[in-house]
Amino acid sequence: MGQKIIRFSDLTGTHVENDDDLVRIVVRQHPDLEDGPVEIEALGSELTGVEELALDLVTIELHHPGSDEPETVVLEAEAFDRLASAAPMAEVLRGAKKVARTFPAQVVPAGARERVNYASLEHAGRPHKGRTTDAEKQLVRQHLDEINERLADEGVRTIDLGNAEHVARYGLEDLARERGVTLG
Repeated sequence: MGQKIIRFSDLTGTHVENDDDLVRIVVRQHPDLEDGPVEIEALGSELTGVEELALDLVTIELHHPGSDEPETVVLEAEAFDRLASAAPMAEVLRGAKKVARTFPAQVVPAGARERVNYASLEHAGRPHKGRTTDAEKQLVRQHLDEINERLADEGVRTIDLGNAEHVARYGLEDLARERGVTLG
């Protein structure tokens, strides 16, 4: 006994005669997407001209004072360019300070992710989920200024001795007292 698999386009429900006509589509961001990227299939003919529909978008991160995590905003390049009034945006960007290159977590396949050792000078003090180890706390206490300089160079929030959450997370109570910083 044999089996026959009948395939349909996820976009239109059209019957697929030849698997070679199918295009795999990975949807990474969509307002209705709740649990991360998904994969759908469609006929290549259904996607004719989709590249011409693409928008010129800009993704920016807003690093607000006192906030550990940046806010990501995506907007049309034309709207972003209008924000620059002193000089054209191209000129502003050419003269801007470089930021250490980072990659969004969803770009790296889950199996390829390396575990970050936050108990190393290279990564200590970076915002992360999970437990802060005693080794990371000790590194931060011993090298706070050096770590804050690295974090600032990377465009990441620095560790603030006036921030009670930061002081508690890294065990910086004594250092804050030594430097005469009052917790806010």
